[in-house]
Amino acid sequence: MASLAILTRRISISNAMSIRRCSLPLSFRLLPHISSSFFSSHCKGNLFSSPSQRPPVPKKIPFKVSAHGRKWEDPYHWMSEADDPDFSNYLNQENSYTQAFMADTQILQRKLLSEMTSRMPPKISTPPERWGPWLYYQYIPEGKEYPVLCRRLETDKNGGVKALLNYYMDPLNLIEVPLLSQHGYVHVGTCRVSPDHKFLAYTLDITGSECFMLQIKDLITGGVLPKSRVDGVVSLAWAQDGCTLFYTVSDKTQRPYRVLCTRLGSDAVDTAPIYTESESSCCVDITSTKDGKFITVYVIDSASPRDGLQRIRKRVPGVQYFLEHHYGFFYILTNAPLREDEDMVGRSYYLVRCRAGDIQSADWQEIILPGEDVNFQDMDIFDGHLVLFLDKRGSPMICSISMPIDVNCKNPMKVDDLNPWYFPLPSNSCRIVPGSNHDFMMSNYRVVLSSPVMPDVIADFDMSKQKFSIVHQEEVVGVSSNTGPSWLACNVHTNKLLCTQTHNDQNVHNTEVQSWKDISDAFSCEKKEVISHDGVRVPLTILYSRETQQKGQSPGILHGYGAYGEVLDKSWCSDRLSLLDRGWVVAFADVRGGGGGDSSWHKAGSGPYKLNSIYDFVACGKYLVNEGFVHKDQLGAIGFSAGCLLVGAAINMYPDLFRASILKVPFLDICNTLLDPSLPLTILDYEEFGDPRIQTHFESIFSYSPYDNIPPGVCHPSMLVTIRDTIRVGSMEVLYLVARVWMLTCTGSSVGSGLDLNMQLNHNSECGPFRKAKLATFDHIFGYNVLGSNLNFFL
Repeated sequence: MASLAILTRRISISNAMSIRRCSLPLSFRLLPHISSSFFSSHCKGNLFSSPSQRPPVPKKIPFKVSAHGRKWEDPYHWMSEADDPDFSNYLNQENSYTQAFMADTQILQRKLLSEMTSRMPPKISTPPERWGPWLYYQYIPEGKEYPVLCRRLETDKNGGVKALLNYYMDPLNLIEVPLLSQHGYVHVGTCRVSPDHKFLAYTLDITGSECFMLQIKDLITGGVLPKSRVDGVVSLAWAQDGCTLFYTVSDKTQRPYRVLCTRLGSDAVDTAPIYTESESSCCVDITSTKDGKFITVYVIDSASPRDGLQRIRKRVPGVQYFLEHHYGFFYILTNAPLREDEDMVGRSYYLVRCRAGDIQSADWQEIILPGEDVNFQDMDIFDGHLVLFLDKRGSPMICSISMPIDVNCKNPMKVDDLNPWYFPLPSNSCRIVPGSNHDFMMSNYRVVLSSPVMPDVIADFDMSKQKFSIVHQEEVVGVSSNTGPSWLACNVHTNKLLCTQTHNDQNVHNTEVQSWKDISDAFSCEKKEVISHDGVRVPLTILYSRETQQKGQSPGILHGYGAYGEVLDKSWCSDRLSLLDRGWVVAFADVRGGGGGDSSWHKAGSGPYKLNSIYDFVACGKYLVNEGFVHKDQLGAIGFSAGCLLVGAAINMYPDLFRASILKVPFLDICNTLLDPSLPLTILDYEEFGDPRIQTHFESIFSYSPYDNIPPGVCHPSMLVTIRDTIRVGSMEVLYLVARVWMLTCTGSSVGSGLDLNMQLNHNSECGPFRKAKLATFDHIFGYNVLGSNLNFFL
């Protein structure tokens, strides 16, 4: 609830957009404890009590697979035929076994769930955000799971406090999701309000299939346009006239490939194709510039939307363009090589500019280069200011530069040459993202600050006065926290406020003292650099309680992702407090393949270099044990979707390091999946992992594929696997691995299995706060059982 979903926007334009196997959990699949000694022939002993019924054993049918001269057996290949009645029977047996296996933890689950939900405020809402004459916001009604998206007229012309305090009075509900939830599942995807505030275009998934349908609501009459529904819609953008809507649709493999344009009339039937992407390895996205004057798919003049497209540049693999417009100029953040012969590896982003009419010209003007140890992450243009999101040695920064920048500058400048104002930020922030900031003429720029030890803060920066104000902070009930300016330190000698994390102190001034809450006194958030196998330093964030963590004796969980250039989510999560209060250590490994200072960090952990990300993860796990943060027999690992490749491969290679793993909607059978280009998303993943139809790529992928590298005869760490049958990761792929673990690993353990397949949630587990707490409860109880923590803490 950190930002208004209805106003969410992206400023980027890229030649290809990955649809990622990423993010959050769903549903439970359980392999009980099989211990974790790589060198021993016996298991360390089980902490679970076995249920009375025996675990299900799937049938095996001989099936040979071959590629590039290599042959191997896959006796569970039959599971790919979901219509096989034995497959359905096996799922039911697994469901039944899970219920029996976890039956004796029901009291603990209820206790922990009550503890987590008690921290939730009775009302959850976002602060209002002004756009034109309206205040937009959303809230979750008390006791409900789904939000209501609303707006009301701003009655105070000066934007006074009274209007903000009364914004709940007599709102106009734009989308009331609780009413839509009659379908059993509902997920609102993209929402866009027309520039004249008369229409709302939004996408809706009511099946969990991640196939969204477009609907357009008339905000004057309150009715949905009867002929506006279109299936398979991904992104939306309005033209300036307020009645022309652009949108992208997906093909049968769920690849956004076509841009269509609809002009709203009495029947909303005037639809025309604008662009079709024929290259199967590329997607098409669409958005609009902040001032609303251009639609960016290539470039479309928003005032004359049917005059055709202008291409920014010829497509080059790995090159991206983030484009904005300001008074006749396009400002473009790009990592394009400055010379044709320049290597893309490690290429940093820089800012160029060209006149709007010269977008296809070859002589773009380079205006800003990153400084020493500084990398550009994002940019925005707002109220006559260029806003740059930077990374300086792993720490986020934001600065504001007045526009326009000198048109006559001959040579590119560094950021500091332009007298920027650096926004003051908390020293323990891990992520700063822009709010929607839809009202282009307002002087306040909104951001969301995230930290593992600080509930999310929404702050407004007045760029003209160079001041900030705290607008909203997520409420956590019953948690003792510090109140005060935790990122500003008071100098007792001068009585002046000093920013503890700035790039240039003289550029931070006129900062007012604000009140917010963090828990940094009770919980430590340490940032370390771990030396990997090849000498590269890997960022590791370690979170623990100053009171309950015990040196060398604490259980711990290590998070990892390492794919698609995505930064690992380390934002605030109140559910995590239940672990930290009981002495757990929670760590986050930002391995190669994920997001980093520049594109080289992603490149160094993808394709033929994927093993780097796995070795990085292992190095971080060893560091936690060797430095005494976690007990050597109580380290667990957790991954989401493509992050399970990382965790699964690491466990196969070093089963003695990890005692347990939690794999959420995991992508595990990578080799077989990518060998079948007819599967959804497969071709798009060739850029990330390689194409196994090419022998060198095949050898690389096969070397770490979790499904194909389970070490025979060893004691495999316990696994909790959550399943969701979606286009991204099907249930059969997960069951392949589960069945193969039983077949290959040691038989000295008392083994069992179970499955709970929930069709009411999608791959990203989109649901309300209470459902998420229930999912987290199951994970926590599993961890306590396997890693040997004291279950009496719950009683």
